[in-house]
Amino acid sequence: MLGAGGVGGFLAALLAEARHDVTVLLRPATHAVFPDRLLLESPFGRFTPLVEKATELTADVDVLWITVKATQLDAAIASVPDVRRAGAVVPLLNGIDHIAMLRARCGAERLVPATIGIESERVAPGHFVHRSPFATLRWSAIGESRLAAAATALTAFGCRCEVNTDEVTMLWRKLVMLGPLALTTTSADVPLGDVMSNGAWRATLEAAVAEACEVAAASGAQVDVAETLRLLRGMPPTMRSSMQKDVAAGTPPELDAIAGPILRGAARHGLGVPVTAELARSVEARAGASPKVPQGPADRS
Repeated sequence: MLGAGGVGGFLAALLAEARHDVTVLLRPATHAVFPDRLLLESPFGRFTPLVEKATELTADVDVLWITVKATQLDAAIASVPDVRRAGAVVPLLNGIDHIAMLRARCGAERLVPATIGIESERVAPGHFVHRSPFATLRWSAIGESRLAAAATALTAFGCRCEVNTDEVTMLWRKLVMLGPLALTTTSADVPLGDVMSNGAWRATLEAAVAEACEVAAASGAQVDVAETLRLLRGMPPTMRSSMQKDVAAGTPPELDAIAGPILRGAARHGLGVPVTAELARSVEARAGASPKVPQGPADRS
């Protein structure tokens, strides 16, 4: 497990609880304070499994899960000097653009594009809180057999695991939800329920979903605005995005990874995304020293 944040800790705890051999790859400073026994508090239960920990991948593994934030990917991947030690490489990062980079580095036969829908966070080294009542993992059909054992284990705890044959649609279906959710909750600095109960913010969210879906469709994905909004309305009202939490904590948000594909996709296809662009500027202003917002096209009338 490359990454010991909310997603990595959640998966590491469940897989270790299911008696899979799990090693968490950590930065040296984190390794020194990281416990041997994890603590996961989840609607699925309370788990305290033992895991191995290391600072570098030095043994062959069936699966290398990449669960770092997009802003940390370049530095984190350095702890895997030989990716050929992994039978499958499964990135669970936000966004889309990391797939091409990892495919070039890992090889198309090894990389299994995947997404996860969850609200989970690290509250202390080795201590994780899964806050959403759901955890949904989707991965490309190329990994169906190689991830079968993990899927069986995770499903037994209550996760939903799906195999997808349309990689582009799989990736965009998450982003057309995550992008508007992250940008609006961060700009407003309130949980999703407060966005939905405020007429102006709700309209902003709906407009951002429509823009993201237009870009996704132009990029070849099969997405639906009404279905995306239905799923967002069904999420817990207390839900807060990881971007919102990052800005509140003063850490760099994944602005380029989440807003970037929408803005750059709009530019490629000659589409206007004024709401998304304005939300991205708002997040950048709130984040202070975060990376510059990717530039989209001029707003269309």
